[in-house]
Amino acid sequence: MSGPDKDNAPRKGPKFNLYWVYAIIAVILISVQLLNYSDRTVNTTPQEFKSQMLAKGDVLKIQSITDKRLVKVYIKKDSLNKPFYAAALKKIGGIQKLGTSPLFQFNVTDWESFHNSMKETYSSSGVTEVPEDVDNNGEWFSPWVNTIVSLLLIIGLWVLLMRKMSGQGGAGGPGGIFSIGKSKATLFDKGSKVNITFADVAGLDEAKVEVMEIVDFLKNPKKYTSLGGKIPKGALLIGPPGTGKTLLAKAMAGEAQVPFFSLSGSDFVEMFVGVGASRVRDLFKQAREKAPCIIFIDEIDAIGRARGRNAIMSNDERENTLNQLLVEMDGFGGDSGIIILAATNRPDVLDSALLRPGRFDRQISIDKPDVKGRETIFKVHLLPIKISESLDLHKLAELTPGFAGADIANVCNEAALIAARKGKESVEMIDFQDAIDRVIGGLEKKNKIIAPHEKSIIAYHEAGHAVCGWFLEHAYPLLKVTIVPRGTAALGYAQYTPTEQYLYNTDQLMDQICMTLGGRAAEEIFFGKISTGAANDLQQITKIAYSMVMAYGMNKNVGNVSFYDPSQENAFTKPYSEETGKLIDEEVRAIIEEAYRRTKQLLTEKKNEVEVLAKELLAKEVLHKSDVEELIGKRPFEEKKIVEIEPEQSNDHVVGEKTFDPSHTDSSNEDKTVIGS
Repeated sequence: MSGPDKDNAPRKGPKFNLYWVYAIIAVILISVQLLNYSDRTVNTTPQEFKSQMLAKGDVLKIQSITDKRLVKVYIKKDSLNKPFYAAALKKIGGIQKLGTSPLFQFNVTDWESFHNSMKETYSSSGVTEVPEDVDNNGEWFSPWVNTIVSLLLIIGLWVLLMRKMSGQGGAGGPGGIFSIGKSKATLFDKGSKVNITFADVAGLDEAKVEVMEIVDFLKNPKKYTSLGGKIPKGALLIGPPGTGKTLLAKAMAGEAQVPFFSLSGSDFVEMFVGVGASRVRDLFKQAREKAPCIIFIDEIDAIGRARGRNAIMSNDERENTLNQLLVEMDGFGGDSGIIILAATNRPDVLDSALLRPGRFDRQISIDKPDVKGRETIFKVHLLPIKISESLDLHKLAELTPGFAGADIANVCNEAALIAARKGKESVEMIDFQDAIDRVIGGLEKKNKIIAPHEKSIIAYHEAGHAVCGWFLEHAYPLLKVTIVPRGTAALGYAQYTPTEQYLYNTDQLMDQICMTLGGRAAEEIFFGKISTGAANDLQQITKIAYSMVMAYGMNKNVGNVSFYDPSQENAFTKPYSEETGKLIDEEVRAIIEEAYRRTKQLLTEKKNEVEVLAKELLAKEVLHKSDVEELIGKRPFEEKKIVEIEPEQSNDHVVGEKTFDPSHTDSSNEDKTVIGS
């Protein structure tokens, strides 16, 4: 039995747009004006009227109107078949209410003389009664009606057009031409519901506290102003892509009991001049009416880039928008009760005037989560997924160092899809491991045809990486190595477990370079030739070496100087001389040559271990850490590292000719090796 609400609920019929009624009325009125055949007549002369119509007895009646100056002639039905009248009907389109509408009309200068002559014509034809209907006021109403209806039609169409262009009405939407200077912000008020709350935001405890405090500022301002303090005017969320900046703002909209305006930085930009500044003014006008409230601007770097840095790439319209935003945030007439919240992953390009206290009093850094943060994020994303009871969340967190919240969500979804593809009832640990491999390395391509000699080169290449990571003290220890192709160009990869750290010394960076060169060195030792498989390896070590020399002052000859330019102020000019540039290149080559010499020496000493791993890879295609321990023994330095550093598990991936570091993942899956804080 259905409930009363279901039975009595009004059934929604098809939506009907009122503008269809307007359109139908307009068509009818236009048809009446343009297609009104009932009043269409053929012009004639008094002489033709007397000789062709009146004398032959075909006139039903005549009508005198407009002060007896216009005469309309009605013809008998029986006479309309005559050729003379048929030609007249054809001239007006053949449409006529026979006998009830005038067919001819003509003008007279003197009605009395025309009337007398008409009587004479009638008398000569034997007709004594003149068929006339004198109506002096017959036409005064029709012209006025036609004029008024036409005027009303024009006014109605004009109003309809203006409503459409101004964005009012159902179909016009907010994008009308007259509303182009209006703000595009979405308002979340008390009536609007956002399903995301702070409970859905995991791994961002410090940032969440800051944001929750901002909401509390607006709810209880006296609590903070009682001691003379001022409520912060703005907060800037800074962090890499996928770390949860926008999610945190959505949670604020869901938790805050104040109006919340949300828009993107690109919403201010338009092809018309002055639109951006106009939208900023309109946004703050709406915010003042709703104060206290919060304004959230996502990707603020779209309009907040530094002004005047590059004259060639300058954009006056964007700078005008930024100027207006600066004035509205903290200008001559300051606003109270409006807090600006913004998010960006490019704080280095923002204008310094935008970052100063008084506009953005707080800069909240949202970094990629650590192992504890990743574990809590996994708990949130695994709530709707049926997982195995034996699943170890802590181990999952250890296997995904450098993963942002968006990456973890993707891993959880991929694991569920993989388990469903295998027909499982729950998602197990092996499914998550496969999902991590797929997210980092790409889709596994077992059907890719590889020649035997190429497969052998790949096996020795990966074995060289693995052995270097196994026997170098500061290199990343191996977790898994495979020669199964993945992604677009990945012919194999090795997965490592590096320590999550923020500071790196020279020995650690040199061992990292040696490990990355292990594949190239193994090819040269065992085949006497080198291949293109180390292309990406060379890119990574070049970045590390140049950073050591140019950014971190780790070279004696160049000295303790840094040419690192994050804001790209010297994009077209180098901040050093030609001689210094030549010295930098020489020192970078020297560092790489020394690392390559060390790598070849190590692999020559461990030649048997490399050969054992390579042959086993050719046989099994995948080797795990336990397999490597059985083949070449336990890794040295392992116990020492655990005691000294107590590392959180991490992984670095070398995929064929690519090296992946999850702490610096991007859309192209290229490795950006961590080289310092």
